[in-house]
Amino acid sequence: MTESQPKTENVAAVLKVFAVLETLVEHKRASLGDIAHSAMTSKATAHRLIQTMVDLGYVDQDPDTERYELTLKLFSLGAKSLSGQSDLLRVADRVMGRLSRATGESINLGVLDSRENRVTYIHKYDSAYNLSMTSTLGLRNPLYSTSLGKALLAWRDDDEIRERLSREPMVAWAPRTITDPAVLTDQLHAARSLGYVEEIEESEAGVRCMATPVLDHMGKSVAAISIAFPLFRFDEAKKADYIALLRSAGDEASAAMGFVGHLTEVVL
Repeated sequence: MTESQPKTENVAAVLKVFAVLETLVEHKRASLGDIAHSAMTSKATAHRLIQTMVDLGYVDQDPDTERYELTLKLFSLGAKSLSGQSDLLRVADRVMGRLSRATGESINLGVLDSRENRVTYIHKYDSAYNLSMTSTLGLRNPLYSTSLGKALLAWRDDDEIRERLSREPMVAWAPRTITDPAVLTDQLHAARSLGYVEEIEESEAGVRCMATPVLDHMGKSVAAISIAFPLFRFDEAKKADYIALLRSAGDEASAAMGFVGHLTEVVL
């Protein structure tokens, strides 16, 4: 056996472990056959992997249905990984709760995933309405097509904006996605003087979102907060009120993170 073979086998085993985890995340509860099929492995291998996860406390098996599901232990690991952002979450939660009560709409907090060049959703308040835009914690979306991503980009310097937009093609995800970097850059520049940015059916048909950044002591975006509306429920007559609420939330959260001044006063 060559030196590279054990490494190759180890990588394959790790890939199968994550395939099992992703299957359980997607299906909530799954049979051994479902897991083996989704992970593209044999039932024997799937059983060995899943049994190890049961022994470690990451997976439970329902004795009646014999289906498997994740325990809260995996969630606990994720929560610990966010411990370094505890101040941000605490600060953002206060203003997000206020936005939620004032609008009744979905409120989201996103941060920049630099490695994947995406915005990652890390906190949310669900809408009070049955028909609403829903998000999933941990979801990663493109920066250029979401209001959260735009708010994160707008309060970065132009060199970083150009570099990030050049990493991948700007694909049209929805009816009005901006796919021209120059057009988007102009919008980001305008957002700095407005204190907020919005997108209308750029990420998802029928959805309109507006977002504002949370700035650190250097005036650089560390997060963004958004309000998401179904397009039919957005009240144009209340737009100024929405903007005022959002900008106030951004200013308050930024001040708590050490920024002095207002969002519209930042020079990049």
